[in-house]
Amino acid sequence: MTIAEPNTSSADPAVPRATQHHPPGPPTAPAPVAVEVHDVTVAYHRKPVLWDVDVQIPSSRLVAIVGPNGAGKSTLLKAILGLVPLASGTVEIFGRSLRRARSLIAYVPQRESVDWDFPVSALDVVLMGRYGRLGWFRRPGRKDRDAAMAALEKVGMKDLAHRQISQLSGGQQQRVFLARALVQEARLYFMDEPFAGVDAATEKAIVDLLREIRRSGGTVVAVHHDLQTVPEYFDHVLMLNMRLVAAGPTEEVFTTPNLHTTYGGRLTLLDQAAEAVRRSTAPGAPR
Repeated sequence: MTIAEPNTSSADPAVPRATQHHPPGPPTAPAPVAVEVHDVTVAYHRKPVLWDVDVQIPSSRLVAIVGPNGAGKSTLLKAILGLVPLASGTVEIFGRSLRRARSLIAYVPQRESVDWDFPVSALDVVLMGRYGRLGWFRRPGRKDRDAAMAALEKVGMKDLAHRQISQLSGGQQQRVFLARALVQEARLYFMDEPFAGVDAATEKAIVDLLREIRRSGGTVVAVHHDLQTVPEYFDHVLMLNMRLVAAGPTEEVFTTPNLHTTYGGRLTLLDQAAEAVRRSTAPGAPR
């Protein structure tokens, strides 16, 4: 578990640095590390948006990245994926450089970042997830089409495989992007706000899919905004506000003090989150 200590650097004292604490008791074998971020800083126009982030993300977990708007959550994902340059620090994926581990990774971006008017069908979008294995100069074959249709069926979109992507609802578009990630057969899935703007049925379908990925040994790292559902959906959490505030198992670090440190006392939001914490720690709460 990683928790915050008072910041003693020259950076903004309102945002604490995180340090590592080891609880007493007999040692246990740690989970293999999926992602190791070491002292990562990212700056836009010389203004830091992430400061000295140092964290390990274990494998076979559903991991939420939470924090207020502008905290650097999406930037952290993009830094890990090599989509934004690092001012300092290093990133390893399963002990390898990003270049060597790229085939192990799938990415679901924010829906708002996608041109949904591009003239392709849902099946075409999912098949794009196979290009990393095929290369850009080989056409998808029967095996690839079968995999794409199986992924669409898994997310409940098989009947709309030939529908133009722009004609789908927001929730349906998100399901198609999840299917595209599935056909990449990755070990590590990064998702930027996968639940944003979807209906209740799609949200349930996404949660079921994430749990299936975890059962198969995969790891999901997702930017998430709904604090009330963090204890129910995720078993590991990173709490971020430009610096890492806390990281570890949800039941250990998703606490009211850490929420106040992360969000700076936004009371209505924090009251909702505190209620979620109480529910998750109550006797008989689902895990």
